[in-house]
Amino acid sequence: MRFLAILLLAPWLAVLGGLYWAFPRTLPRTLARRAFDLAALLLAVLAALLLADVAYAADHGDAGAIWKQVIAALAAYGGFAAVLLAALLLRARLFRARAVPAQGR
Repeated sequence: MRFLAILLLAPWLAVLGGLYWAFPRTLPRTLARRAFDLAALLLAVLAALLLADVAYAADHGDAGAIWKQVIAALAAYGGFAAVLLAALLLRARLFRARAVPAQGR
């Protein structure tokens, strides 16, 4: 039951991770970028798991059992999204977009 929130959230996190991996297409697709992207995705998954575990284990007072799962899911999603956002901004700085030549005019 501890990671039920992650299990239910996993398809959406996979979609976000896939979009992060695929876009933007203007950045050079080098081995360094792929290694950076893989490290960022692994770090995002680890952050989501850790935050879900911490949020689930925290004392929420008289909140019902469902709220433990809700808070764990929100924490996991927030951690995953925060790591990917930071990686997205850092990736834009590290791997500058190459100039795309104008076509057809």
